Order: sequence, then structure tokens, then C-alpha cells
Amino acid sequence: MSYYITPYPYRQARRMARMQDCAPSANFALSVNVREQDDEFVISALVPGLKADDLNIQILEDVVSLEGEFKQDEAEYLLRELPHGSFRRTLRLSTAVEADKAQAKITDGVLTLHLPKAESARPKTIKVNVK
Repeated sequence: MSYYITPYPYRQARRMARMQDCAPSANFALSVNVREQDDEFVISALVPGLKADDLNIQILEDVVSLEGEFKQDEAEYLLRELPHGSFRRTLRLSTAVEADKAQAKITDGVLTLHLPKAESARPKTIKVNVK
């Protein structure tokens, strides 16, 4: 059995893709952080260079879908690590959220979604009367 060590393993894959006139897939999974607070979920994602018009956010009960596309230029790069191409990320939360009260903002390339939990999913406190 032969074992080869390549210092740049992706270089050969790109070279072979160019030889076959096909480009590697530009789709990628958008990385997110999800926090659960008492009465809401907070979702954060890095979206460098995108504006609010470039994103499509859909909420249906407990499912949140994020879609968008990073613009791709035709320049040739020696090293390309910034995201490019389209993305779609779907998250299923543990409880339903109120879509009409959801808030989204982009600040310094960070998308932040505040999704309030549905009233039926919020914890109820019941006082016990002592006589």
C-alpha cells in the first residue's frame, strides 16, 4: 500500500476540474449561532458584503429559512476563502415562534434575528395561595 502526502491537497482537485471544464460547487452551508433566551431565540450569522435586499428570510411555525447569494466576480484568484455563490439554510427550532414580531438587522456583516417564542410556548407561572 502506498501513502502519499500532498502539501496542498486541493490544488490537484482544482487542476483536474479545470481540465474537465467544470468548476467546483460554490454552494456552501451558512454557519449560524442560535441562542435560546427566556422568551425568544436569537440567531446570528456572518454575511459579509450582503445588504438586507440580498437576503430572503422565511418563518413558518418553528422552521426558519435563510436564503441569499454572495455576488461572484469573474476575476481569477490565487487564494479564495471568502464565500461566494448562493446559500440556503433551514433551521428547526424547539418551539414555534411569532413570525409577525420577528426582527432582523445586519450590522457590520453580522445578521441578527430576534424571534419571539409563540405565547403557547412560553412558560407559565402559577401562584399557589396558602390559607
